[in-house]
Amino acid sequence: MTFLETIASAFKGRGARVPLAQSYVSPWVFGDSHNGRQPFDYHQAVRRAYLENPVAHRAVRLVADGIAGAPLAPTDPSLAMLVLETSAGQSLLETLASQLLLHGNAYVQILKDGLGYPVELFALRPERVTLVFGNDGWPTGITYRVGDRSMTIPMCDADASPNIIHIKGYHPGDDHYGAGCLGAADQAVATHNAAAGWNRSLLENAARPSGALVYDAGNGAGLSGEQFDRLREELNRVFSGSPNAGRPMLLEGGLKWQSMSMSPADMDFAALKSAAARDIALAFGVPPMLLGLPGDSTYNNYKEANKALWRLTLLPLADKLLSAIAEGLETWFPDARLAIDLDRIPALAEDRQALWSQINAANFLTDAEKREMLGLPALGLGPQTAQVQP
Repeated sequence: MTFLETIASAFKGRGARVPLAQSYVSPWVFGDSHNGRQPFDYHQAVRRAYLENPVAHRAVRLVADGIAGAPLAPTDPSLAMLVLETSAGQSLLETLASQLLLHGNAYVQILKDGLGYPVELFALRPERVTLVFGNDGWPTGITYRVGDRSMTIPMCDADASPNIIHIKGYHPGDDHYGAGCLGAADQAVATHNAAAGWNRSLLENAARPSGALVYDAGNGAGLSGEQFDRLREELNRVFSGSPNAGRPMLLEGGLKWQSMSMSPADMDFAALKSAAARDIALAFGVPPMLLGLPGDSTYNNYKEANKALWRLTLLPLADKLLSAIAEGLETWFPDARLAIDLDRIPALAEDRQALWSQINAANFLTDAEKREMLGLPALGLGPQTAQVQP
């Protein structure tokens, strides 16, 4: 073991880690040959969902904007500045939350000054990142590709200070890459887009179903090939499309137009589209009521749905992001803590008020214990001081 490896081991505080099996399959491009589904491609899935589907776009924006706008609890000012600093108006937490939802992986590069102190946290595009593994299967660095150019960044510098913070969602079949919500919502997004496309095609024909042009000459004779091609070309040119809707049709002898109506089963596309939209909201952890989807009786009102969004989605995801960043910056901020200030979130004001009242009414607790239960820092006062006021 070299001198630098000895120092790195001392910083890490543990011995050699158990080797892991290396994964050679890209987590965002995979095929399923059993049910005929098309291989999942991250770029196409993002285009279909985030750029073309209003439900998925709004769900991701709702979660990412909520986390980016959540107030941080008091912490080291230098650490808070690193986390809250924006790049061209883009928030770091907003970017990381979106990447974790869509891709399942988020990579933060720690940019340092000449003295090795972090000066900026930059979110890398996860689809451009490939992990580099050591002989034991643990990641030793990343390869970042942009076009035909690539660069390799080690996970840690020679002094064992980290360069990359990798945040990932749980993936039961991969040791190194995480799974995002988009993979689970991809089929629902495709269904919703297909229903919207079908609806648009119907509207382009003035919301009228197709019909059949029937030829009945009376003697059993049919149209010649030339007559059939000419009639089809004329119908497509003169009578098809929304600009020609309602135009009267002049038919020659033996031709008659027979309209076709849609059955109740054909009209179920609206219910199918609504069900797909609810599946998209479910995959991203957003109550359907907040996305304007009708027919949701799970929550009594909008306020309860907003509270559920914070409790079930925003706070767990924010805690995951902030904990990973604090752990990655522990070398420079060993005692700092990153967390959301629950007392400053309007959606949780009633819950926090009830908690304050319950703890304040517990006369068997000291003030120091009450402050600890509320997540407040100690004041350094004696145990018998005035009660904590809500």
